[in-house]
Amino acid sequence: MSIDIRINLNNELYIKDPQISKLGRNIIHKSIDMIYLAGFESFTFRKLAKEIQSTEASVYRYFKNKHMLLLYLVNWYWEWVGALIEINTLNIKDPKDKLGIIIQSFVSASNQNPVISYVDESKLHNIVIAEGTKSYHTIQVDKDNSKGLFKSYKNLVGMVSSVIKEVNPSFEYPNALASNLFEMANNHLFFSEHLPKLTNIKQKKNNEQEVERMLNYFVDKLLSCSV
Repeated sequence: MSIDIRINLNNELYIKDPQISKLGRNIIHKSIDMIYLAGFESFTFRKLAKEIQSTEASVYRYFKNKHMLLLYLVNWYWEWVGALIEINTLNIKDPKDKLGIIIQSFVSASNQNPVISYVDESKLHNIVIAEGTKSYHTIQVDKDNSKGLFKSYKNLVGMVSSVIKEVNPSFEYPNALASNLFEMANNHLFFSEHLPKLTNIKQKKNNEQEVERMLNYFVDKLLSCSV
């Protein structure tokens, strides 16, 4: 699926919007490649500047530090998933059908969208799994939250939670289920490839369909019972 879309992010995440310039888009593209290959801990702006054949100062014109760059990338993915859900559930009235499409969107969001050429969603998906918690498991999480730096994720969870409440208004944990569905969709695709003892999903060509089936199983079991 190819979707032509521009991701709108909180301007507190950056100094200059990287989406509006060739250099900025290259910063995003190369940082995803580098963090995907070597991890966030070894990633530096100095290494990035060398990779894009620019200066370290030019990178700092876009991002205050590498933590903010990671927050930008993670927020980009959250917004991307939210956009997929909005597009895929357009004109869908039945909440059960809508929730099924949401689950499908969670799973398929890791697929590459060729229209947004400077973002490899598959690599970014792996970064979100491996490094995403570092964006909010920090000592300054409350300060970052006060600036709205996690609004994209909270909006995503809120969107899914509202559909869960439509399916079963008496279910007591819609936010928890919504966030867990997203995390499970990400983690079990990763587990099936790298840590197979942590999942029952087998590494095979249709593992996405199997993850989708598993999530629907949990949803059906949980929401079929009134609490």
